[in-house]
Order: sequence, then structure tokens, then C-alpha cells
Amino acid sequence: MNIMQYRTFPERTEQLSILGFGCMRLPKSGPAPEEIDYAVSISMVRKAIDAGVNYIDTAWPYHGGESERFLAAALEDGYRDKVNLATKLPSWLIKSREDMDHYLNEQLIKLNTDHIDYYLIHGLTEERWQNLTGLNIVDFIEKSLEDGRIRHIGFSFHDELPVFKKIIDAYPWEFCQIQYNLLDTAFQAGEEGLQYAWERKIGIIVMEPLRGGALTENVPPVVTETWNGTIPGRSPADWALRWVWNDPRVTVVLSGMSTPEQVEENISVASSSRSESMTSEEIETVEKVRSFYKDKIKVSCTACQYCMPCPSRVDIPGNFRHFNDLAMFENLPRQKALYTAFMSNSNADLCTECGSCEPLCPQNISIIEELKKVSSVFMSGDAL
Repeated sequence: MNIMQYRTFPERTEQLSILGFGCMRLPKSGPAPEEIDYAVSISMVRKAIDAGVNYIDTAWPYHGGESERFLAAALEDGYRDKVNLATKLPSWLIKSREDMDHYLNEQLIKLNTDHIDYYLIHGLTEERWQNLTGLNIVDFIEKSLEDGRIRHIGFSFHDELPVFKKIIDAYPWEFCQIQYNLLDTAFQAGEEGLQYAWERKIGIIVMEPLRGGALTENVPPVVTETWNGTIPGRSPADWALRWVWNDPRVTVVLSGMSTPEQVEENISVASSSRSESMTSEEIETVEKVRSFYKDKIKVSCTACQYCMPCPSRVDIPGNFRHFNDLAMFENLPRQKALYTAFMSNSNADLCTECGSCEPLCPQNISIIEELKKVSSVFMSGDAL
């Protein structure tokens, strides 16, 4: 029998399920993002809640803006009272102090609720944080907590470690949401940021524990053999989720479940996972898999940012990250789609070969030549 496990944020008492349901990758009835298959998706959400999941996460832009509205339907029939509902302020759309109230109030309407249990400032970067602080985001937070529209405040993060620390220190946050998985221990906030938040008694929610599914799709035979050599039959998803839950500093792990089978598996893994329960052999196996993927990296970029900013607006570390992801996971259609989505305004083709970056690189990377390779693969369709 599956029995859901629960944890609390530091110095808090509210019990949160270690598995959170992320409503960003729901089943669809058509090709458009907003075409959510309501029947299947509602069944999945409610099955998770019935199994003890009490943290449900969505956001303004998910599924073309329809995820919040879908979730209102999914949480009818008494299910709203069984969960902690989380959504996020779309930080990139905020142009005034009034915008903050506008979007929160619209979200309350879309979600058919009078309060958001866990509200996050979405996808913070240095630029977005500077904009929000200039528009008095703190006043918005304090008044929204005071009037009860939100009950707990946090932020999700997508920038580099120094920015993360700066934001952590700027306000008495209750929790933060970071990308963290067995490969991304030094990406964005990473392990160091996780520890920095933990030491300051800030709750930690992990997103992308499966790296957007990359750790479970097109798994190389050698990786499968490595997993099975330790525990036969344990799936890559099981390994990856269990590794994150092994960390007692992590309270909730969000999973963007897309099929009923994934719901079943995630509930099963969550029910049998405990902090600091992985054996030394299991941890060694994770290290072997991590080493395999890391050895396939093409460019030894550490994302130190010494080469930035680029005069031509090329996101040099970002380009190399996508290039390395392609080398590790060998899934060109997926990686090309991600590259197009995230690097449209900072791709390798913008490089003018001015050379200002190369003397600054502590890894002595031939940045210009490597960017040409990135362009040839992602922009021209050449082989890796």
C-alpha cells in the first residue's frame, strides 16, 4: 500500500507532500498548448490528491494560459479544500505596481478561489528582480499577505548563483523553487544555493527533477545497464526522483506528470522514499551515471560568466549549455526546440567574432570556433 510521505519547511509546521503535481505538461486533446484533455487530466490530478498529494503547482503562462482555469475545474467537488494551491506572478509582464494586483486578482478568478496558499514571484532573474523592486514588489507582497489573498510567499529562480543569493537576502522569503537534479548540481542556484537557502531557514521546492524528462527519454544502453546493475527494474525516473528526495533539505519535488502511468509511478516512488536512505552503492551508481553524461560534454564551459556580457548579445554560456545537452541526450528535435524557444534573441548566429570574450575565459575555450559549431548544428541542421 502506498503511503504518501510529508515534510515541512524549516521552522514551519504545515505538512506538505514530498511529491507536488506540476500542471505544466498535462495531457492534451490537440496540438495547441491550451488544448488540455480535461477528462484525463482531471482524473490524474484527483488520483494524485486521493493518494495524498497536497501541493498543486501552476502558473499564469502554462498551457497557453489555460492551466489555472483547468485547475479550477479539477479542484471542484471539494478537492480545493484538500490541497495547497500554488501559482505565480508573471514577473516579465509587470510594468507597474498596479499590474501586480491585476494579475493576482485575475488568477484568483481563473482559479475560482479567494486565496493562493503558496504564491511565487515567477522565474526571477537579475533584470526582472531589479524591475520589480523598482516598482515596490515588497509593498505588493506585504499587502497581499495582510489581506489574505496569499498565505505564503516565495519565488522561482532562473539565473546565476550570485543573483540567487542577492534575492534570498533581499526579503524574508518563506520558500524558494529551484531547478535541481542529479545533473544540475552546479546550474543556476545549484547545490551551493540550496545550502545557502537552507541555512537561512528558507523552504526548498525542487523543479525539473527529471530535467524536463531528458533523464527518462532515449536513455543510452550503458546508463540502463548501470541502473539495472545495482537494482534491476528500477526506472530512470525512480532513480532521479529518489536521489532528490534523499536530500533532507528538500521539502517538495514537483513532477510535471503527463500520463496516468506517470502519476502511478511517482506516487509509488514518493511513498517509498525517505531522506538519507540511499545506500552507498546506490549513491555510487548515481555518480557513475552522472560521470557518463558529463563525459559526453563537448564544451567545458562552467558558466562562470566571465565572458559576459557579449557586445552582440550572445548568451555564450547558454549556447554552450544547449550544445552540451544535445551531446549528452542525443535528441536533436527536442534540443533544437528548446534552443529555438530559449535562445531566439541570444543565439550563436549573433556572434560577430569580435574576440572580446576569449581572453576572459578561465577555461581557455575557443569561444568563437565553438559558437560556429553551435550554429552549424542548431541553425543549419548539420550533424553534431
